[in-house]
Amino acid sequence: MTGRWAVAMTETGGALLAPLDPAGLPAGPVVAEPDVVAAVRARPEVTRWVWRSTAEVYPRLLAAGVPVDRCYDIEVAESLLLAHEGLLGEPRSAAAAHARLHHAPVPPDPPPRSAEPGAQSSLFEPRPAAPLPFDALLEVYADQLRRHDATEHPGRMRLLTASESAGMLVAAEMHRCGLPWRADVHREVLHGLLGERYAGGGEPRRLAELADQVSAAFGRRVRPDLPADVVRAFAQAGIKVRSTRRWELEGLDHPAVAPLVAYKKLYRIWTAHGWAWLQDWVRDGRFRPEYQPGGTVSGRWTTNGGGALQIPKVIRQAVVADPGWRLVVADADQMEPRVLAAISRDRGLMDVAGHDGDLYTALSDRAFHGDRDHAKLALLGAVYGQTSGDGLKNLAALRRRFPRAVAYVDDAAKAGEDGRLVRTWLGRTSPPAAGSGAYEEAGIPQEGPGPTPSDDGSGPGSDAGPGPGFTPGYASSNARARGRFTRNFVVQGSAADWALLLLAALRRSLHAAGLRAELVFFQHDEVIVHCPQEEAAAVVEAIRAAGELAGRTAFGETPVRFPFTTAVVERYSDAK
Repeated sequence: MTGRWAVAMTETGGALLAPLDPAGLPAGPVVAEPDVVAAVRARPEVTRWVWRSTAEVYPRLLAAGVPVDRCYDIEVAESLLLAHEGLLGEPRSAAAAHARLHHAPVPPDPPPRSAEPGAQSSLFEPRPAAPLPFDALLEVYADQLRRHDATEHPGRMRLLTASESAGMLVAAEMHRCGLPWRADVHREVLHGLLGERYAGGGEPRRLAELADQVSAAFGRRVRPDLPADVVRAFAQAGIKVRSTRRWELEGLDHPAVAPLVAYKKLYRIWTAHGWAWLQDWVRDGRFRPEYQPGGTVSGRWTTNGGGALQIPKVIRQAVVADPGWRLVVADADQMEPRVLAAISRDRGLMDVAGHDGDLYTALSDRAFHGDRDHAKLALLGAVYGQTSGDGLKNLAALRRRFPRAVAYVDDAAKAGEDGRLVRTWLGRTSPPAAGSGAYEEAGIPQEGPGPTPSDDGSGPGSDAGPGPGFTPGYASSNARARGRFTRNFVVQGSAADWALLLLAALRRSLHAAGLRAELVFFQHDEVIVHCPQEEAAAVVEAIRAAGELAGRTAFGETPVRFPFTTAVVERYSDAK
């Protein structure tokens, strides 16, 4: 009995199934069964299910209490393979793959469905797809196996597809579990921050008061929620500003600045995580965002609505474990610099990253006379391309001590400037050179702020795209911008590859141990596990072991360690 089976769900909820040989071809007859859930449940010996889309099949299985260990998502694989072939943005459906295989007209992908707040995720419901016979689906799968073999590093590429498919399982399971959320605590926080709500849905009391203070400072009525109105008001006061971003406002000497900055902060909470958000997104004590693995070209996850990856610290007070349970919150320490050490194979940097302590402190002792701040700026400057001013001086010191690490990102930047593709360690591929339209297809904005690295080297702006002034279609004038993007891509994308393997290893570990613990949240370098209090120590150890296993699986045997800062708390806000 083969361990790999293909399954396709019919329109009536039935199933077509077939065992597969190593080449992806049927190893036995195609079987038709009336219920896909019963069909999967009856075959516990299957080690990996091959299906068109996890979003089509897996939610139905989860609802019936039938989780699977592994899967191969054909449409996920198609997306990764298209990018590797320089075709990012081409239709990724199984039907499109089959059409390309036979040189037929390629159907467009169905438009993405928007989130339905508070309801069961639309992402994890079957979407209408172009009809594709079961034998055609198997033909696409067999061709994908051949395309994996034709890549630069077939083993790595197969691992990337397997881990991205595992990420789809994790995303579906986290959506079903949901993040514990206390609506009563959330309301208390909002009342304390924003004051009373007025009838008719207008701004709450505190925002109205701050708006009045802004207007008083300008001497006329100003709408602080309208950036253009604020810019005009400053211009009338003799102050030229380009935007109403906080970093620009805080450099101004004007009495409107303080209430305006306070207003903007509270306004964002009110609009992004206020009463309306609470009513829409929280049901039965759970927040269930729609996770989208590989939602950015670098492999980082996104969500479809709900703002799950931007929960303000003050709102995290509402994320409370169930009675008798705890939240195990784990942050990977300096993840991207450690990944750079692993992928560059720089012996010096691998030695620095071979310890669980603070990487920047260890780096400063080696190359920066104990100055941690300079060490941090130098390393993040190498990753993000911040090489002007003091950054250039710091980078020179870094290059002397860690030449292979700096050369690795320099080579990626040069490839980007030349219009060439770059790849992560496992094979995730950057968008083609500007002018192909793939930037828009991939969701990279034409203009955006440069990265804002945090202490772990994974700042919130680092997915913003190639940087300010980037305009697809003008390659000659934007070569440097693309170079900065590809420099960061090879590190951030490889870190995203590692994170996928972490999730897969942690998921399997928790299941194998028979724990009641549930993975309930993930973003970039942070995971949250909800577990009974007595399981917390086992979960902490499982996370540590999963991080080390992910490092060995992704990058081979290296000295690099991937430690976590872990907190066992009742409230998410207490973790940091």
